Amino acid sequence: MKFVQYYLDCLSHASYLIGDPTSGRAVVVDPQRDVSEYLADAAEFGLTIEMIIETHFHADFLSGHLELAAATGADIVYSAVAEPEFAHRSVADGERHSLGSVELEFRHTPGHTPESMSIVVYENAGAAPYGVLTGDTLFIGDVGRPDLLASIGFTREELAEKLYDSLHNKLMTLPDETRVYPAHGAGSACGKNLSTERSSTIGEQKATNYALRAPDRETFMALVTEGQPPAPGYFVFDAILNRKDRPLLDEDAAPPSLTLEQTREALADGAMLIDGRSPEDFARGHLLGAVNVGLEGRYAEFAGSVVPSDVDIVLFVEPGQEIEAKNRLARIGFDRVIGHVGDPYAQMTAHPEQTARASRLTPEEFNARTAERDDVQIVDVRNPGETADGTISGAICIPVGQLPARVNELSAGAPTVVYCAGGYRSSVAASVLRQRGFGDVSDILGGYGAWQATTQTA
Repeated sequence: MKFVQYYLDCLSHASYLIGDPTSGRAVVVDPQRDVSEYLADAAEFGLTIEMIIETHFHADFLSGHLELAAATGADIVYSAVAEPEFAHRSVADGERHSLGSVELEFRHTPGHTPESMSIVVYENAGAAPYGVLTGDTLFIGDVGRPDLLASIGFTREELAEKLYDSLHNKLMTLPDETRVYPAHGAGSACGKNLSTERSSTIGEQKATNYALRAPDRETFMALVTEGQPPAPGYFVFDAILNRKDRPLLDEDAAPPSLTLEQTREALADGAMLIDGRSPEDFARGHLLGAVNVGLEGRYAEFAGSVVPSDVDIVLFVEPGQEIEAKNRLARIGFDRVIGHVGDPYAQMTAHPEQTARASRLTPEEFNARTAERDDVQIVDVRNPGETADGTISGAICIPVGQLPARVNELSAGAPTVVYCAGGYRSSVAASVLRQRGFGDVSDILGGYGAWQATTQTA
């Protein structure tokens, strides 16, 4: 059997290629939207992709089922509960599909969403299971959250009950040696306690997973419905879009080059300028109105958290990174990239009046500033699970993904200092505030950890 796990760190997303070398037949499970890697590997392994299997309607990324089906002619497969708006094949609970020696069994496992299913993989028909692809039902160290708005029409309590039954009646009944391969790892907002490990076993999860160790249904429901991180703003957009027929991504096409004048015209018409450089480079100089979401971080996730899904986007990136930035936004369905700033540094040099620097304070500078002034507005943009362990005194807690909707809770005229855990999210948030008209905005270098270390050694 050929079994390949693909992992996108920037979205904490795992997808899979499963093939039978004897028959040359293969499937791909939960593909990312740019599908060239699956096609290249299938060709290298001598495999024909005949099915694209979706474990559920994803909310945290736009799946590549349509792109992969167009490239291969493969069937798109969902559980019989799902009702996508495009041609697909439905599979019943317990139905099996043979690739030759390799066999797949589909088990409906609702809970994270009503249509969720898992795929049990048998290396040889009649043998013990090799592994199970659990989608967002069972993670390493966690289970899928039942409260996302992808599950419109069900309460989180109803889905939590379904999730309990799916775990106990469909997954935990597998042999302890069965390998577990989820769709996400640490960093995903689809759960609250995901491990950095990318696979496990049923037996290990029974012994260590907090949710599976709950002594009864009521305790389980309480555990999995509380303390979940805020869902990024684009989740509902993607959950709906994954059901629909839509335009395909051309992952080789570069966005057009724009002059500074064309960029300004686009911004005047409502477009947003996304600067994909590091917070350090952004602070040294950027175009007015730019929002800083660094490519080296969770670029698509945080862009999708602070940029509306219905606006045009202009990119500012290092020369040569235009296609990467466009494709990473396309992974969450943000296809309205109308161009990138061409020859960006030359244009900034030629128009210094259109540029600005961003203020970043060391923890010592922050302490000195708050000692001198009592009107500093401090904003903590970490998630509730982080702020529960401590905040800077007087801080207003607004997770970065909620900032655009809650900006009116802040005073645009007050001197403002933003911080996160390390400095990436604070640069995103500070740039959003500047773009919204806040005049005096800084963020803390090194974030809360650096500030805390300074106060402990003082």
